[in-house]
Amino acid sequence: MLDSIRLSLGTLTALPTGRVEVTPAVARRAMLLAPFAVAPLAAAAVGAGWLARLAGWPQLVSGLLVVAALALGTRALHLDGLADTVDGLGSGRSAEPALAIMRRGDVGPMGVVALVLVSGLQASAAGALLGAGSWLCLGLVVCGSRLALAVGCARGVPAARSEGLGSAVAGTVPRLGAVAGWFVLAGVLGVVQASWWFGLMVACAGLLAALALTVHCVRRLGGITGDVLGAGVELTLVVMLLVALA
Repeated sequence: MLDSIRLSLGTLTALPTGRVEVTPAVARRAMLLAPFAVAPLAAAAVGAGWLARLAGWPQLVSGLLVVAALALGTRALHLDGLADTVDGLGSGRSAEPALAIMRRGDVGPMGVVALVLVSGLQASAAGALLGAGSWLCLGLVVCGSRLALAVGCARGVPAARSEGLGSAVAGTVPRLGAVAGWFVLAGVLGVVQASWWFGLMVACAGLLAALALTVHCVRRLGGITGDVLGAGVELTLVVMLLVALA
């Protein structure tokens, strides 16, 4: 369990946790612990946005501070995965050439556009939620978006290549475990916002976003990679934020 906590923290935050031997059991627990591992970072990010609102700064500025804190606290790892995944999928090439594009360290024009749009939408939505006083809802959505990792690592989902983070964690999470967390999230959000319908809609939107990306990457790339997992987190977060606003 200690190794699983260290792997989850090391994967989802910038905290130095040292080397961990990644066995299937360690990977399974680490992916399921993801929402809890990121909770301190989510609290710090939401706190930064909340302080900006107290200072009278515009909503967009407070939202940008939330996004900036999350990027700093994760070394922008998930955003890097988003850019690489969009570049690979957007290339229109077959699996191997697309994976080769994703391995490169540079970012293409499609990746840049994806980063700008996703970060901008996240910041705008986060600022609006803070402006409405829904700071606790915002923190829960940030934590809940990490449930996308369990979906990407569900049993039956292969790794696209034999090396990297994706190969170490792919197929380690039972399907029931990959879905159960979303029901818990729906219940907690429903209690916080005093609306079971709100919690159900936000959780279902996140689950569908993570599932859609995973299925598409399996079809196009042959499986998931570490970049795909990062992209899943960012895509799931922006979808959940937009549905929460609606």
